[in-house]
Amino acid sequence: MTDNAGKKQLLHLVFGGELESLDGVDFKDLSALDIVGIFPDYASALVAWKSKAQQTVDNAQMRYFIVHMHRLLDPHA
Repeated sequence: MTDNAGKKQLLHLVFGGELESLDGVDFKDLSALDIVGIFPDYASALVAWKSKAQQTVDNAQMRYFIVHMHRLLDPHA
């Protein structure tokens, strides 16, 4: 059995890249996006997001995001 036995999976994707502008969310180079990973819950996604955001703090145009994949997979839930 896994640690998540009995818990509903709430998948989250963490990814990032360099933005064209600080005013939007258009990336400079889509082929250079950093896919950090898919996580089973928000808490573990947040840990990964914080780690990547801290590593790139010197680049103001580098942004990381958490996508709530479970909402995309089942938008009525």
